[in-house]
Amino acid sequence: MTSRIPRDSRLRLVRPRPLAAAPRAMNQRRSRRPAPRPPEGTPAPAELARMARSGLAGAARVAHWADAALRPGRDGASPDGKGTLSEATAELAAEDLGLTPAQVRADWDTARLAGLVEVHGDSARPGWRLRAWDRDDSAVLRGWVALFDAWSLAHPEPREYEPSAVAEVVSAMPQVLSFLQLSAGPVPVAQLLDLLGQRVTELRTERCEIPYGPQPEPVQQPPAADDTPLNALLDWALHALASVGALTYGDAQATLTPLGSWAVWVKLEQICVAAQSPAGNIEQSAEDMLRGCSQLRPNAARAEYRAWLAARTVGSAVGQLIDAARGEDALLRGLAFEALRVVGAPAEPDVRASVDEATLRPYALLWLAEHDGIDPEDAHEVLTREEATWMWVDTAAAVADHGEAPLLVRHLESAIQPTVPMLLDEVRAVGHPRTVQVLVALAAAHPDPALAKAVRRAAFQVHTGGS
Repeated sequence: MTSRIPRDSRLRLVRPRPLAAAPRAMNQRRSRRPAPRPPEGTPAPAELARMARSGLAGAARVAHWADAALRPGRDGASPDGKGTLSEATAELAAEDLGLTPAQVRADWDTARLAGLVEVHGDSARPGWRLRAWDRDDSAVLRGWVALFDAWSLAHPEPREYEPSAVAEVVSAMPQVLSFLQLSAGPVPVAQLLDLLGQRVTELRTERCEIPYGPQPEPVQQPPAADDTPLNALLDWALHALASVGALTYGDAQATLTPLGSWAVWVKLEQICVAAQSPAGNIEQSAEDMLRGCSQLRPNAARAEYRAWLAARTVGSAVGQLIDAARGEDALLRGLAFEALRVVGAPAEPDVRASVDEATLRPYALLWLAEHDGIDPEDAHEVLTREEATWMWVDTAAAVADHGEAPLLVRHLESAIQPTVPMLLDEVRAVGHPRTVQVLVALAAAHPDPALAKAVRRAAFQVHTGGS
């Protein structure tokens, strides 16, 4: 006998949720490593944030002024693609703030390096950190660390220095800073110079290549990097780090400030976290690093991304991440764009360029929307219905490959279509290469026989090209 109770043949989806709320099935495992504690004597985060606000007060003031008076992004910066202030704008700010135009430009440059102002194309606008400046200590500390990372840009080297020698010193300074951090007090410059010399020698040895075969007679060359005195370059580096508030420098000795000591510890800890991961993520390719992070919870994964990024140039890291996103593994695609969120503004040109690639387009559009300040919960609204459906299938493929059956069933609830038949029609229309596999896996996992049957039928139709 059959039931006479009418059945709703529309097979409605329950509790539809935005795409951004799709379950993150691949990073649910907790990291067992306890949260590290900073060295004894390190000020509390609130006190560190107070110090950072004090050091960046001038930059924040200029950024707030530009936000209120000029609306950066329209006429707040000159259209040179660099976000520099025009002469007229600098003079107007100087008059309003009681500064000189030179001071305004210096504070503006600091604001850019700290993320209080972001350059987009040929214009500049307030960064998200400026919005959170008075209420979010973590945003303030991240802004200061961004400035700390850019110390060589904040205080450019004299032009007479050989560029290759400058690059060597910049590459060697992390070891010098680590030594200062471990010393926890004043260190004579002579001792730092000896350490710098050893590290520069190591760098030159590492890149030394002996050519094969007979070589022509050597010719007279212009002065090489080896001819640039390291003491002059160390003096520049220490002054540059002092200018961003990372250390104090005088009387032939240098001492890390509390902020500088904390920042060096944070970076060392990030590297240690990555080095202690099962795959040794810091030394891996982007694809292997992402696979190593796939079982971590979001915060632990972001720490891994930061450590991996710190060991590479930004351009190289972004290129590797986008190449990994182009692969067939949908899980890596999603994780690659999570890592690109950690990169932030420097990744924007490459992410924007990837919008033209069908496989990456939905991810890139969401990344750009969030980068432009749209709430992540609302970012999915920038996608067309077809793009959202394509991404739903891509995420389902990641869940099917790396997650568990209940997670795939729950992922069904995140579809934007109100009914299953509508979802299946649109899934078939977008032409995702994994459509058949996703539908077969969903049919096998779903406990509702009627829904599973409809999904299996749709999978068969896609497979055979029928309707």
